[in-house]
Order: sequence, then structure tokens, then C-alpha cells
Amino acid sequence: MASNYMSATLLFLLCSSSLFGASMAALVKEQPLVLKYHNGALLKGAITVNLIWYGKFTSIQRSIIVDFLQSLNSQKAPVPSAATWWKTTEKYKTGASTLIVGKQILDENYSLGKSLKNSHIVYLASKGGHMGRSVNLVLTAKDVFVEGFCMSRCGTHGSTRGKIRFAYAWVGNSETQCAGQCAWPFYQPIYGPQTPPLVAPNGDVGIDGMIINVATVLAGTVTNPFNNGYFQGPATAPLEAVSACTGKFGSGSYPGYPGQVLVDKSTGASYNAHGVNGRRFLLPAMWDPTKSACWTLV
Repeated sequence: MASNYMSATLLFLLCSSSLFGASMAALVKEQPLVLKYHNGALLKGAITVNLIWYGKFTSIQRSIIVDFLQSLNSQKAPVPSAATWWKTTEKYKTGASTLIVGKQILDENYSLGKSLKNSHIVYLASKGGHMGRSVNLVLTAKDVFVEGFCMSRCGTHGSTRGKIRFAYAWVGNSETQCAGQCAWPFYQPIYGPQTPPLVAPNGDVGIDGMIINVATVLAGTVTNPFNNGYFQGPATAPLEAVSACTGKFGSGSYPGYPGQVLVDKSTGASYNAHGVNGRRFLLPAMWDPTKSACWTLV
């Protein structure tokens, strides 16, 4: 069973028609956001993340994503840090979870072609192995078309059934296909409020967009790995730890506006988290179960 993640932009475009004026919006009382625990197994402890790179990624692009994953456990980065963001998952019944970068598999020759179906994603994920506490993360290059990509999702996580069971996730590089949808707020949206895009902290709109989506699906995988963990709404289209807080990156956010974030004075890049090797990232809000509210680093 797979859980699709719709990007912040895709969701706010659907609800942007609600920006019909502050006066009318004020009449609508916002309902409390509660992610119910459905008593299923969660991922906890040391979790190995195996990376399957499908298509051509530069070494710099791969290093940005690996640095992000390693940043989620680093206590050396200045605050606000990516590790502080990830620590919020401990407030779920998962307890402490540590992500460890495992094997990396490169498929630069597009062994399955450049147009993939959901079954292809699961097949590629299986190359990462079937360890109990692991997540096999498939990352597709900017010239790879994946079923449903851009139209209804920017990433997926799920698990296989039967004797061989493992958790997997997928995120695509949307740079040349739908950056205005899956790499927002680093790219001008196709529809909705036309606020100026932010400058990507690592200088790569596609990869920095992938970081947001990787963060989203990994948080969802840990807190709802088998579709019976934490979520709100129907199990077939759940709102999870991060996807329930879509479009929020800093205080004062609203549909079409990511909120107040930090800005590097020399480059103009926007970020809200520090990582290893001097990296900076823009990470989405995560639902805090102790406060029943979306929480941002800044």
C-alpha cells in the first residue's frame, strides 16, 4: 500500500480559491488538526536508508541529499538544525529514531527506461534489500517520467505485502517537469498567488525541492510506515506528519506564502535549518503531537 505525497503547491493551488479575502476567511473557524494513531507498527531505533539513484545525478547533487540525510542525526550543526526538526518524530509513539545512510545503488543507464509505473518504483526499491528496519528510497532524475508525478504527487512512500515486506519511498526531481508544483517555493507557481520564488539554499531548484519532498516522505514513513500509524483522513489519501502541514516553512505562513524564514545576506538564499558540511536547507513544518499543531523551526 502506497501513500502519495502531494506538494505544498499542488495543495495550495487547490485551495487558493479560498483566498477570497481576509474578511470572509475570518468567518471560518479553523478546525483543530489531529493525526490519529491507528495502532499500527512504527519504525524506531536505527533505521537504514538505502538510496537507489535512477538516472543521471551529478556527484554534487548526490552529496546534497546525502548531507541532508546525515544532518538529521548531527548534533554539531548550529541551531536551528535539521536534527532538531527530525527530533519532532520522537514525540510520536516511534520514540527515538536514527537514520543511517546505507548502500547507494546507481542506475545511470535507465535500465527500465525513462517512463516508470508504480510497479517499477517498487522493483527498484527492492534492490535496496529487505531489512526489517530500513527504508529503500528511490530518487529519479529530472528526465524520468513517473506515473502520477506532477499530476497528483511529488513523492510516495509505502510498503510491500506478503512474505517479503519492506518500507520504501520515492521522490522525483521536478526541475524540468513541474518545478512550479513540486519545487515550490523555489520556483514560480503555475497557478495561485504569484509571490516571488525563494532562492534555493544549495543553488539547485530541483534538488532543493527534492529535499523538501524527501523530508516529507521520510517523516511519513517513520510515523505511518504500513498505513496504520499516524494520519488524518482516509487511509488511501492520508494527511501525515508533514503533509498535514503543507505549505508552511516559517511563522506567518498562509496558502501561497511560505512564511518568514532565514535569508543568507551574501547569497539571498532562504533556509530554516543548518546541516553538516555547512549545508543549509528549507524544511517544511511538522505536526507536533504534544501540541496538536504544525511546528516550524523559525
